Amino acid sequence: MIALPPTFDANLAIDIALLVMLVVLAGAIVRTRSLLAAIILFSIYSLISAVWFVIMDAPDVAFTEAVVGAGISTIVLLGAILLTRGETERPDWRRLIAPALVCITVGGILIYAATGLPALGDASSPANAYIGRAYLEAAPKDIGLPNTVTAVLASYRGFDTFGETAVIFAAGVGVALMLGFGPRASLAPPPVVTGDHHVVLRVAAKLLIPLIALFALYVQFHGDLGAGGGFQAGVIMAAAIILHALVFGLRETVSAVPPRVARSVASLGVLVYAGVGVACMINGGAFLDYDYLFPPEVEKQIPGWLLGDSEHAHHWGQHFGIMLIELGVLLTVAATMVTIFYGFAGRTIDDARREAKP
Repeated sequence: MIALPPTFDANLAIDIALLVMLVVLAGAIVRTRSLLAAIILFSIYSLISAVWFVIMDAPDVAFTEAVVGAGISTIVLLGAILLTRGETERPDWRRLIAPALVCITVGGILIYAATGLPALGDASSPANAYIGRAYLEAAPKDIGLPNTVTAVLASYRGFDTFGETAVIFAAGVGVALMLGFGPRASLAPPPVVTGDHHVVLRVAAKLLIPLIALFALYVQFHGDLGAGGGFQAGVIMAAAIILHALVFGLRETVSAVPPRVARSVASLGVLVYAGVGVACMINGGAFLDYDYLFPPEVEKQIPGWLLGDSEHAHHWGQHFGIMLIELGVLLTVAATMVTIFYGFAGRTIDDARREAKP
């Protein structure tokens, strides 16, 4: 067995290796002229970034980066190149001088600023010594959730998270208004084709799609205990629907999940989130003050063993309020991602050419 030096830091070595991979990938993306190769490299870049987020103890961000960056974004970009050329035009190198100088300058400033940041996990850093420590100390007593991240995002910052959910919904509405769903998305499902050459792919998809949807629900309801929540579960659920469209065809998926249903579910998620806040106000509290979600006489009727610990003083309003608003986030995020996918995938080359004409 090879003995490692006493000062060897495995985490540092992994960080350096991942950073080198990212730099090499970035250089390859800049040099390649093939749009397909660039998209695949972007996907690998996002996947490595997700691994780095896990090492940096940010699994929630890693979930989102893996699903959105390496998954759905790659699918949308692959669908976009069907409407354009396969390679980029060779640019005039003289036009790249000014952007390159700007990038080098900003990168140098960021590297210089990073040297003044506290060490990762430093207990005396501002993030851990002030508001961060206050959240860690107060969350178990105020919210009663094991996962402090969920307590902060869904309760302390519940109004901010509601704004983020509304922004996602507005993005889906904007895409639907600009692109619609295209002629291919509104046609009837194609007839059954005999002698299909993609039997293995279809069978594998039928096995994976339910598992992906089940994992999305696990991430949704596991958010109180660990990494997860409505945002991550929403993009995973949307990935299952988009995978169905890629394997079985867009019109088959649209017949199962019509565009009007996607739009309705997206708006329903925002209404569920806002409805929780309104219910709190009706019971005498502030907007999204979950302690007022239930009237006192109703809260007394909830059995203490419901969460497995009859001796612990449960914050029933907080538990159920966070569960409901996370459900609203799941519905909005999943339906919005599907709406955006329909908007891009339902277009044809003729649509793009007509809109490109002056």
